[in-house]
Amino acid sequence: MRVTIHRGINQIGGCITEIATNKTRIIIDLGQNLPKGNIPSDDNMANRENIEDLIIGVNAIFYTHYHGDHVELFKYVPKGIAQYIGEVAKRVMLCKYEALIHIPENAPVKAEDIQLLESFKTFREKQEIPVNNDIKVTPYFVSHSACDAYMFLIEADGKRILHTGDFRDHGYLGKGLMQVLEKIILPKGAINVLITEGTMLSRSTEKVLHENDIKLNAIELMRQYKYVFVLCSSTDVDRLVSFYQAAQETGRSFLYDNYQKNVLNIFTETKGTIHELFRFDNGHYYKHGHKKQLDILKGKGFCMLVRPKHYNQIKELLTQLPEKQILFIYSMWSGYLNEGENQKEEYVKIEGLFNDRVKRLHTSGHATPETLAAVCSLVNPTTAIIPIHSEDSEKFRELPIIEDLRNKIVAYNGTIHL
Repeated sequence: MRVTIHRGINQIGGCITEIATNKTRIIIDLGQNLPKGNIPSDDNMANRENIEDLIIGVNAIFYTHYHGDHVELFKYVPKGIAQYIGEVAKRVMLCKYEALIHIPENAPVKAEDIQLLESFKTFREKQEIPVNNDIKVTPYFVSHSACDAYMFLIEADGKRILHTGDFRDHGYLGKGLMQVLEKIILPKGAINVLITEGTMLSRSTEKVLHENDIKLNAIELMRQYKYVFVLCSSTDVDRLVSFYQAAQETGRSFLYDNYQKNVLNIFTETKGTIHELFRFDNGHYYKHGHKKQLDILKGKGFCMLVRPKHYNQIKELLTQLPEKQILFIYSMWSGYLNEGENQKEEYVKIEGLFNDRVKRLHTSGHATPETLAAVCSLVNPTTAIIPIHSEDSEKFRELPIIEDLRNKIVAYNGTIHL
């Protein structure tokens, strides 16, 4: 059995991992490099020729979740190669692509991309997936800032590899992480190789809150301000829950556009049937320029989900609301606002509409160093720990883990033979 990290060491995003035996090859994630601010992604793999070269002889591709830095290169995969993703994740991706194809500036999104996405095979948690009657892949749910995210247990040749994908334990369902490892995965046998993310190792100054703390903070802010505008990820179900619950608690109308409505409907129809927390039954589509609706909203107050495309609508709406009762909550990574190569001008611009009426309220979708150390120690792999999705994979050696585990860290792109 062989593990090859094609990409992911010392970079966040753009992850590509290969696991192979003498007769079978699979890929875990086919991610595109992250863009730098408003500059498109610089990725020499983002073309059909290079992807076809990479996946010659590959039997299947598995995606941990729907974020572009893990899945976006799917569009260059030739038809006929099985591509797998979670059932809900597939619906969210289709919703996104079907919206983008109608926007002229998103010309790279083509009808054939949607057709290929529609052909994706899906899986459910704990479903054993045999590949070529040789490799067995079993997905297990993890909490992340994407709904329907998974880690994979890969078994072949008498060896076991655990690929965590992106994960955390401070989401609403994050406490299940250690239980799954301890009670379900590890009792079945030792893990030989642990492949794990390490995003937060280079972001040690960021304050990490539980998602429930985000909700409690939002409730307090909505009690102080009647008209709250929120910029957050349109597909981060936990964050959407936090602001939706805060709006319900404070009697505010929860407002969104048509695309966000479609995403929330997916969450309600799927995750919402399992746990009431993920139902969004009492939201409202905002009709810009609709006087009767605006009069009702002025009286009741609201929490409105916004995106940069709404800039002109927001600018006009602000002129019709009392300034002292307005607040803008920015709930995404601070690096997009701070000066530097990651700054996104459209986020800075929309925040600028609110002058000093701004609150930054965010928590990471990734594991803290303490959680990474706990996972490494619990899994205690026999052969190797491979850190990916990290700007400085060598920082894994600084985690509070035993010396034996430190000596098993492999922080370079390449192949490990088991």
